[in-house]
Amino acid sequence: MKNKVFASWSGGKDGCLACYRALNSELEVSYLINMVTEDGTRSCSHGVSAEVLRVQAQAIGIPVLQRQTTRETYEAVYKGTIRSIKREGISGGVFGDIDFNAHREWIEKLCQDTQIALYLPLWEESQDKLIREFVNAGFISVVVAAKTDFFDKDILGKTIDIDFINYLEGMRKTKDITLCGEAGEYHTLVIDGPMFGERMRIVEAEKVLRDGHWFLDIKNCDLLPK
Repeated sequence: MKNKVFASWSGGKDGCLACYRALNSELEVSYLINMVTEDGTRSCSHGVSAEVLRVQAQAIGIPVLQRQTTRETYEAVYKGTIRSIKREGISGGVFGDIDFNAHREWIEKLCQDTQIALYLPLWEESQDKLIREFVNAGFISVVVAAKTDFFDKDILGKTIDIDFINYLEGMRKTKDITLCGEAGEYHTLVIDGPMFGERMRIVEAEKVLRDGHWFLDIKNCDLLPK
């Protein structure tokens, strides 16, 4: 019998790849956990619409647990969510961190305090290897947020593919940028891939500037058969 776990979820490529690896191992991913803003409209991590992430979860076929929180209550709400699903036999959590030690320390404490196992399928692997594995596995994701220090608004909506990887490789000659955006340079939304039973289609979106970041504010999306 596989161990039941949840996956920490922002809708982006790294968490998705970690979840995919978990599903192909000894783990059963029963829930996606996504923290949203106090008004319930957006994901706390990348500012993606909460409704868009619900559509994404529907496409994947794994229930998403969205919990409203503030910066001050974030940890307490996350712990409460974990404790509530432990009663259903959830024994661990899957996280898509690669090499950000400060966040690893936070999630280690989170899991220790809630007495669940921690799984970090991507930890300390080559970012070049990981992003190419993601693309080669057949996942399709688009850029939904980007720092103005590195990109202009034209980057929004770009697909993560070999051309994009090559573009980032070229940028690295003059800018201190990580290939997977682990330092927050850019964020993505996965819209299709081997985990998906249906594919997402972005119907309407607007490019907005907020707090030194460009955001693709998705107003409407739907699902199409594969």
